[in-house]
Amino acid sequence: MMDRRDFLKNIAMLGAGTAFLASPWLSAFADVKETAKEKCRLAVIGPGSRGQFLMSFLVQNPNVEIVALHDIYDKSIEAALKLVPKAKVYADYRKLLEDKSIDAVVIATPLNTHFQIAMDAFDAGKHVFCEKSIGYTMEQCYKMYMKHRETGKIFFTGQQRLFDPRYIKAMEMIHAGTFGSINAIRTFWYRNADWRRYCPKPELEKLINWRLYKESSRGLMTELACHQLQIGSWALQKLPEKVCGHGAITYWKDGREVYDNIHCMYVFDDGVKMTFDSVISNKFYGLEEQIMGNLGTVEPEKGKYYFEDVAPAPAFLQLINDWENKVFESLPFAGTSWAPETANENKGEYITGERPKTDGTSLLLDAFVEAVITQKQPARIAEEGYYASMLCLLGHQALEEERTLYFPDAFKIDYLNHQSIKTEKP
Repeated sequence: MMDRRDFLKNIAMLGAGTAFLASPWLSAFADVKETAKEKCRLAVIGPGSRGQFLMSFLVQNPNVEIVALHDIYDKSIEAALKLVPKAKVYADYRKLLEDKSIDAVVIATPLNTHFQIAMDAFDAGKHVFCEKSIGYTMEQCYKMYMKHRETGKIFFTGQQRLFDPRYIKAMEMIHAGTFGSINAIRTFWYRNADWRRYCPKPELEKLINWRLYKESSRGLMTELACHQLQIGSWALQKLPEKVCGHGAITYWKDGREVYDNIHCMYVFDDGVKMTFDSVISNKFYGLEEQIMGNLGTVEPEKGKYYFEDVAPAPAFLQLINDWENKVFESLPFAGTSWAPETANENKGEYITGERPKTDGTSLLLDAFVEAVITQKQPARIAEEGYYASMLCLLGHQALEEERTLYFPDAFKIDYLNHQSIKTEKP
């Protein structure tokens, strides 16, 4: 885990610099000295595998006290209590929300349950951290965001790349024009696993393997694409206008209803395109975002960037190459009529000097805690999470309907100009 204090010290030194311009939500750490002795009383709704992962960071934060848990699966509760043995367990999350001493909730339940839990939490006066995608439909996402605005409560989503040092620095460089004009963004996430979890009883199948069924999941678009599509709007500072694509079940024919092979193409107003590919029967290429400008390329997940023009070959190698060309150019065999453009072997440079040991999750959660304590919603963080969810849901709809869809005007919100909100103390 990244040393939290070192990171906060570096953020404080940056002040209102270029990193803050690229990532204004870092303002969540502005008052960290004043909040050192404060406590945030949290409840975790859905402490399954993802919920426990989040808890593993939260329990390391001295400002956090996890006081309550809710889950309908006993095994999840048993595992969560090993992390927070003093937490109170609730059989009904609505009873948990009635506890006035709880400041905020972390929602890590199946996708189709996010909306109602979050809306009830806002109505109960709680601040909300909701895993992505925040809603099962675009309408749910819009209503959830508007409820946040109406209540003035803190609202974060599980978009950890917003706090990943690699991505913060990459965006700073992109916005400064380091890579020239960005003309294409290619994103992909490849795995080789069936995504299925062990189920001890048949009646628990749709509860445990909820990601595989349409009634509770949107599949690869909401589980994986949600992270990567947000990179496009962050880099280009605007939203794509339309999306098309195709999805299918090509390998895991095991009764699942969601696709295991998808491709989406998003198009911006100037013709720039962003693609998302995901296949879960081959992991060779892993995951990455390739942001391509006329001067260079940046791959934030690898933490590397590459310029188009690289240093010439050493003189000796150049001499050998010239000699080989003279030898072979006289031989009478047919060749191509064009110069082949194979992948560049440029090894690139690391964005932050070395690959960080965190993906930003710990800092995202720390920022949420700071925001709850200070009662200040950082600029644009809710909006970034909102649009990430909306884009993946629009893409999913395009896959299902097999047609090009435009982003609905009714669901557009102010994206770039939204400033920090000061919430009211309870």
